[in-house]
Amino acid sequence: MANKAKLEALLTLINTSARDAIALYEKYGDVPAIDQAGPHPLDNAVDQVALKSAVRTLEGASAQICATLAPPSHTAVNLVQVYDYACVRVVARENVSDILLKYPKGLHVNELSKKINIEPKKLARIMRLLATKGCYNEVDTDVFANNRLSLILLDENPVKHMILLHVELISKGASVFYETLKDPKIAYSYDPTIAPVMYSIDKDGTEGTVFDWMARHDGQRESYHVSMRSLNTIMGSLAVLAHFPFGKYSTVVDVGGGIGAFSLPLAKTHKNVKITIQDLPEALVQARDIWARDCPEAVAEDRVEFEDLNFFEQVPVKGKDVYYLRNIIHDWPDHESTIILSNVRKALGPHSRVLIHDYVLRQVSRKQTAIEDSKLGVVSAPEPLLANFGVGSMRSYQQDMTMLFVHNAKERTLQDFLTLTTAAGLKLEKVWDLAESCVLEYSAA
Repeated sequence: MANKAKLEALLTLINTSARDAIALYEKYGDVPAIDQAGPHPLDNAVDQVALKSAVRTLEGASAQICATLAPPSHTAVNLVQVYDYACVRVVARENVSDILLKYPKGLHVNELSKKINIEPKKLARIMRLLATKGCYNEVDTDVFANNRLSLILLDENPVKHMILLHVELISKGASVFYETLKDPKIAYSYDPTIAPVMYSIDKDGTEGTVFDWMARHDGQRESYHVSMRSLNTIMGSLAVLAHFPFGKYSTVVDVGGGIGAFSLPLAKTHKNVKITIQDLPEALVQARDIWARDCPEAVAEDRVEFEDLNFFEQVPVKGKDVYYLRNIIHDWPDHESTIILSNVRKALGPHSRVLIHDYVLRQVSRKQTAIEDSKLGVVSAPEPLLANFGVGSMRSYQQDMTMLFVHNAKERTLQDFLTLTTAAGLKLEKVWDLAESCVLEYSAA
């Protein structure tokens, strides 16, 4: 394809995917606006696969055409001159969105400054940078109000906890990443105790893994478990409830299920299912309280049980229908992941299924291995988009770096998963592509 024809094809993809997204929003109400003051009904839909598919193409094609037509130096500096996270940290820590709820017509930075004790001219610059990115409205000079995007930063929103995890903890790992790659003592190691975040917290290595560190910091651990609920909306993870046939099964084990980010919605959607949440005792203390508050009927009807599990040393409860691991395997390097999956394999009955719910990374090149094939349910991008949707799937590659910074772990390609799961005695049956994340369904080999 000639260069101009590629650009024309990208323009067509932008137009088509944007119209698809508009049509989906219209099914739920009006089309959203950048300065809209409240959420859109589609924002909290369980099944956002169609929207995520459209937006994946839209973001990928838009970024690809910009990177093609903009001067290279302009795009290169845009890669690094990114201080959004530093500004978001300020407004998230100071609960600016919660304050602005009381001022629907906006609040002048001089007044906002008094409430949070931050110098007003500096605060105006922070707010304007964020408003330029579509987070907050500048309704008049130096007068700012909430919008649909800034409402994500309300204290009650689990996504805010995920954002704080990134701007407070993970950014520390990012700041020493280069040093860990060049330190001869650890550069070639995948030991989770010397991941960049732990290297930044404690260079002596006495803290263990990030999970060990959080176990000793109650507030951090609780915020972490709340942040896991945010993946329902960030990754659109709950679409699994609409796509995988849970109605056919009667028992589900949520392995490493924490407070029930997945299994709470499962209990409300599929009341036929008896759920076992297995995790470390300290996570289950928090889980029991949350279930008693948020889903007391499941507790009263004995549809949920809580069982201690150290998945490195113990086998999950045996002979259940479905063993579900969401964002578990990406937390661990290959050696540890193989131990976890081998223990899960020991629990399986002849008809049991294992569901691994994570990102599946794709190559940028179109010369992909034959296994990454539509027959297994993996979707490739339309040409001339980069084969992995480019920036449209950027969160999965950023998440891959997050896993490296925090755990010395990774997101995996389909081939990586096959190598890992074959070693653990599992056989891939199907890939459920949910547009952002994927669910890999396995049987016992």
